[in-house]
Parts: sequence; structure tokens; C-alpha cells
Amino acid sequence: MSHSQRKAWKEAIMEYSKELRLPMIRKHLEEYVREASQRDVCYEEFLAQLLEKECDARREASRYNRIRLAEFTHKKYLEDLSVDELPQDAQKKLKLLKTLGFIPEGRNVILAGNPGTGNYRKNLVMERFSVAP
Repeated sequence: MSHSQRKAWKEAIMEYSKELRLPMIRKHLEEYVREASQRDVCYEEFLAQLLEKECDARREASRYNRIRLAEFTHKKYLEDLSVDELPQDAQKKLKLLKTLGFIPEGRNVILAGNPGTGNYRKNLVMERFSVAP
């Protein structure tokens, strides 16, 4: 294929990806074309890599938007939770909660305790963590 034909195809891909709103394809096209040429990649692998990049970017954007739209008053992360400050039984149950197995099972999580014991904070941590895909 001649240089002018390649250029025309790349311009067409850029236009189509713009119309279809596929920004990661536009952003990474040159990189993947160069890599595919060097490795002699088949068309299917080339296309799969481009689409994978687009899907990954959309998943990340979706995750970010879900967290933003949840309007958490404070963003807390499980990594920031001081496990040593939790009661012994809560430390054991935290390992189970981290798996988020209760979500697909449709089970509720009730955080109970005396006022001021951090239940609200624990709830925010679990809400934030459960928003992840």
C-alpha cells in the first residue's frame, strides 16, 4: 500500500472514530499501527487492541462518574481505614466485607454501634468501595 493510501485510511479512521465518539482510538492509533507493523500483528489482534483500549478508558470514566454522581460527603478508602482501631469482631468481618460478596447476593449490610464509634465513616468507606465495577 502506498504512503498516500495509508494516509487516506488513517484520516478516514480518525473521522470515523470522531463520529462514533471513540477518543482512545484516535489517541492511540499511530502507536498501535506502528507496533502492529513491527510485530506483524494480524488484523484481528490489531482491532482487538484498539477496542480494548477504548473499553478500558470507558470503564475508568464510568467508575469515576459513578463516584462523582454518588456525591459522597467524604471520600474514604479502605486503605485509609485504621483496622487496628476497629473492634476485634469488626476486623474479622471487614475481610468478608472487602470481597463485596454481599452485593451480587442482594444482602444488606447493617453497621450498628454506639454513637461516635465510626459507623458512619465505615459506611462511607463501604459505599465508595462498592461503587467500583
